[in-house]
Amino acid sequence: MRRARGASWSRPVTVPPPGSDRGCTNVRYRDDRLLRRRPADPPGADARRGPLHRRRPRERPTRATRRRPRRRLPPRRGRGSPGARAILEDLLGTLGQDAYVKPPLFVDYGGGIHIGPRTFVNYHLTALDVATITIGADCQIGPNVQLLTPTHPIEPGPRRDKLEAAKPITIGDNVWLGGGVIVCPGVTIGDNSVIGAGAVVVRDVPADVVAVGNPARVVRHL
Repeated sequence: MRRARGASWSRPVTVPPPGSDRGCTNVRYRDDRLLRRRPADPPGADARRGPLHRRRPRERPTRATRRRPRRRLPPRRGRGSPGARAILEDLLGTLGQDAYVKPPLFVDYGGGIHIGPRTFVNYHLTALDVATITIGADCQIGPNVQLLTPTHPIEPGPRRDKLEAAKPITIGDNVWLGGGVIVCPGVTIGDNSVIGAGAVVVRDVPADVVAVGNPARVVRHL
């Protein structure tokens, strides 16, 4: 408890508050102003509570706990810049009108990737375009999606010789791939289908269905 400027402490006295039989500790100044503290505990209260329940002094707020003023977010800019789109058009085989790709984007070559108009690609798309990857129009590609065209021999001998092949991936129009979806080599996904987050697509998915799981299986027809 701080002392007011220009005043000094006097001896603490115990004055019962109005309407209460329990005493409280007060401090009287020279100018007769009275500052009331919390009600005084009876003798032995801390001993009955135990060491874990004793009152602790109030801690001063630290830099980590101090409430910071709210900052207004900057206005949201348009979807991409002309310079970024020019780089994507030079990197990819086809970039449709109003298609938007959020960085970072990971590719093998880039020229084998074809993205249709009005398609939205979220963060961290990995598209290994050893073979052609075709994404239709109006698609929604979630974050951390992997489109993997390379494949390797199952037999240990040819695989030890570092042989590699590739099969194309085709994604139809208006397809939604949830976050973390993995599309394996040679897979075709039909129009308007939805692939649930985290699914591993190892075989073709027909149009107008919802597929989830590992391996992905159809659970609903749209």
